[in-house]
Amino acid sequence: MSFFLTGTDTEVGKTVICAWLMVHYHHRYWKPIQSGMDSPDTKTIKKITEFDNSFFFPPVYELQQPLSPHESAKRDGVEIELANFLIPRKETKIIIEGAGGILVPINEKHFIVDIIKLLKLPTLLVARSGLGTINHTLLTVSELKKRNLPLQGIILNGERNQSNKEAIERYSGVPVVSEIEPLKTLDKKTLLSYKPGRKLDEIFASTG
Repeated sequence: MSFFLTGTDTEVGKTVICAWLMVHYHHRYWKPIQSGMDSPDTKTIKKITEFDNSFFFPPVYELQQPLSPHESAKRDGVEIELANFLIPRKETKIIIEGAGGILVPINEKHFIVDIIKLLKLPTLLVARSGLGTINHTLLTVSELKKRNLPLQGIILNGERNQSNKEAIERYSGVPVVSEIEPLKTLDKKTLLSYKPGRKLDEIFASTG
């Protein structure tokens, strides 16, 4: 099964987590909206994972400025249409990366969460491990629950913080399914050496 990987905020490590999951589970990668073309995430993940072009699907929208999609699209003279987001190949297992958090606007009335709802895929949530993560994570989980969107689990990125992990699980009711600590080098060998763990293995195995 494919997954939608979202974050509690921008710069929480979604792209690195996508690369990490790809090298372990061999899913394809798709970022529907790329805001900022100076260093596109698809190009970054290609370099890290060393996978060929068959593992990657092009964005629906490539926007020049590294801004919220609605603003970047406005500056490019583009109108983002929700109906344009169709899974490239339904029979293929894909990790789909969002842009920023779930309430990032993509146009005048839709948000990233509306893409998740449209695609009808289970979600994995990436959150920071450190200070501030409890509030951001609980708010994101709450919004997903309001919309009855299935959340498979939370991945914490950063130095391990047991108290934050326990608080997130207790107050959200959602399991932390893996934790990834800062990596000294960012390449395929390093990602392969850092195992996702039993909980993530079970999620990917159970969804086929």
